[in-house]
Amino acid sequence: MAHWIKRGLLALLVMGLIAGAGVWWLLRGSLPQLDGELALQGLSAPVSVQRDAQGVVTIDAANETDAIRALGYIHAQERYFEMDLLRRTAAGELSALFGPIAVEVDQRRRVHRLRARTEQQLSSFAGEQRPLLQAYTDGVNDGLGALRARPWPYLLLGTQPQRWQLADSALVGYAMYFDLQDADNVRERALWKLRPALSPNLYALLTHGSSSWDAPLFGNPHGDVQLPDAATIDLRSMPIPADEAPVEVPRRNEVGSNNFAVAGSRTRDGRAIVADDMHLGLRAPNLWFRARLRYADARVAGGRIDAGGFTLPGLPALVVGSNGHVAWGFTNSYGDWLDWAIAPGCAGPAPKACAGLRTYEERIEVKGEAARVLRVRETAWGPLMHDNADGSALALRWSAHLPGGLNLGLAKLIRAQSLDEAMRDAQDVAMPVQNLLVGDREGRIAWRLLGPIPQRAPGCTPAVPMAADAACPPWTLRSDVAPQLIDPPGGRLWTANSRTLEGAELARIGDGGLVLGARAQQIRDDLMSKSRLDERDLMRIQLDDRAVFLTRWWTLLREQAARSKDAPAMKELAAASAHWEGRAVPESVSYRLVRAWRLAVHDRLIDGLTAPARVRQGRDFEMPELPQFEGVAWPLVTQRPPHLLPRRYPSWDALFEDAARQVRDDLAKQGPLAQRRWGERNTAAICHPLARALPEFAKPVLCMPADELPGDVAMPRVQRQDFGASERMVVAPGHEAEGIIQMPGGQSGHPLSPYWGAGHDDWVQGRPSPFLPGATQYTLTLKPR
Repeated sequence: MAHWIKRGLLALLVMGLIAGAGVWWLLRGSLPQLDGELALQGLSAPVSVQRDAQGVVTIDAANETDAIRALGYIHAQERYFEMDLLRRTAAGELSALFGPIAVEVDQRRRVHRLRARTEQQLSSFAGEQRPLLQAYTDGVNDGLGALRARPWPYLLLGTQPQRWQLADSALVGYAMYFDLQDADNVRERALWKLRPALSPNLYALLTHGSSSWDAPLFGNPHGDVQLPDAATIDLRSMPIPADEAPVEVPRRNEVGSNNFAVAGSRTRDGRAIVADDMHLGLRAPNLWFRARLRYADARVAGGRIDAGGFTLPGLPALVVGSNGHVAWGFTNSYGDWLDWAIAPGCAGPAPKACAGLRTYEERIEVKGEAARVLRVRETAWGPLMHDNADGSALALRWSAHLPGGLNLGLAKLIRAQSLDEAMRDAQDVAMPVQNLLVGDREGRIAWRLLGPIPQRAPGCTPAVPMAADAACPPWTLRSDVAPQLIDPPGGRLWTANSRTLEGAELARIGDGGLVLGARAQQIRDDLMSKSRLDERDLMRIQLDDRAVFLTRWWTLLREQAARSKDAPAMKELAAASAHWEGRAVPESVSYRLVRAWRLAVHDRLIDGLTAPARVRQGRDFEMPELPQFEGVAWPLVTQRPPHLLPRRYPSWDALFEDAARQVRDDLAKQGPLAQRRWGERNTAAICHPLARALPEFAKPVLCMPADELPGDVAMPRVQRQDFGASERMVVAPGHEAEGIIQMPGGQSGHPLSPYWGAGHDDWVQGRPSPFLPGATQYTLTLKPR
């Protein structure tokens, strides 16, 4: 009997080893070939693909079409699953991969019908770049087909990858629309609902749109609010809800991207330098893919392109970078690119009095289950998103829905030979509207809004729903009528998602959730601190984690704790945060405690100011984001007018102590206050999208290390657990050898690749990495088939 047991165990062991070897073989089968030779159909001449120690790709080709075909091939080999996620995210097709768990997400996306719109507008999207798009698409499918096994995520999900289509590259662009803009226009709807529930003066106070931290490119700071007197607003006489918990304040817009530039007048040798760090949700692998493209091009001086920077797998273009003549970079603009219109008689599933109503059926494929059918109602303004009690509905107009909302014009920037040429090319680019910064090798710099801008009729205010009538017809888009600033007198430019404009131009562009100006002001002041700057200086600004913004709140906490007699919680916070590093560094206890206390104070102030609306609206109340509320909060906590003290509290001291009590009690659950370091909270969680499907012990296989990160949202070094600089670039065109570049998460989407996570530690530690690729480790030659 024992003999048979031993034989059975041995057989199981052998079978386990065979199964493990099979899994290992399948996993390795989706690794790309790094060297040798391969045949690639459609090439006109051989293409060399070199990789350095971090997996940065250099493509040498005979012409642009061959280079882009090879880029598509490499994108697919390294990142096909991530490309697939982007197109499915935009189209609302995730359920076919993930099953019923993704149906709700797909339904929210399908309302926008972007797959159908993309196929209808494909010609305008591709334009004169159609041959490049076709070459890229063919290269992607050849790259996918050349893998010995399907990419490993499809093995885990038990599905097969679908071939790449021309329209899928457009969907990748639309995925960025979802990432960069409020596709459901949540904030604007919440503000619209809130307005009639408050007096005009109270609404104006709560939603004051600026602060003393403003640092615009045009005009002066608008400053903090002027607090009204008791005859205008008296919170002590207004009703408050019966519940005791303060209102939950959304902070979805605590984001950050930076770009800034200095002209030749501000450098030692006349070079212009562009710095760019786009902050997005972080994952492994990173969103971007580093590449250098070199090929012959008779359209440019010298007959040759040599450009490097960041590509987005799924798009046939260099998104940001430098070509030796011009360098360019982006940050998100936060203008108002969506509008509601009130559509009378359009409520309900089958309205009879809804003008111009069209109904579409969207079929959502669901892995393992029957498909779902979603009925989408649309008018000339756009899809109907919300029904109102009076029988009307809210129709959404969004730039992403319209012809001219997206194209491949960005692909032309790689050929720009001067600042003037780049600015001309920028007029034809359609993408989610960005702050474009450009510098050229002659030392010139410029800024403009890049992308399609709504052309609203006069008097049609974007901040409130318009009437869907002849007075406010559905607007169209233009990308050639954007504000710009060329050759600024001071030789410096900066943007950081906050207000850049003034007056009529600000009114035309609108406020789509402009962020607090503290980060922009810190960047501006850093740029002004030296008369001459170089690449290292600009990178130091990118890594600036000084808590300039929060310092006054630390002082306020200490002064309030010393002044108050009955404030045990505040005294505990003040004692634990006595040492002020003045930076958001992992070891800082003071930064974490003061930050938490400030937000708790904000919550109580907002609770008091919105109390009358919550009493009036009950469950229908929606709390909008208030990214500029610091411009209201600071005057309140420093002037402390009795008539603006929320009614829940007998005194301002009591409000401060209640906020401190919440912070103390919440953090004390984790241990002594003096040990609650910022790094304990701000620990990286940068993982592959499928990591959450693994058990806890296995998740590190698909995650970057859990590093404690410096930085926060109100300083240039914006870093949270899974949000931060998706790239950092500092480069002077013509001086790329002295440029700096960083990227989290690595080049490869395969955890068995040598390039999984390569370069990530440089990003964590803030170590400068060369802009140009390093020594070649592998060379793959693609030959015409």
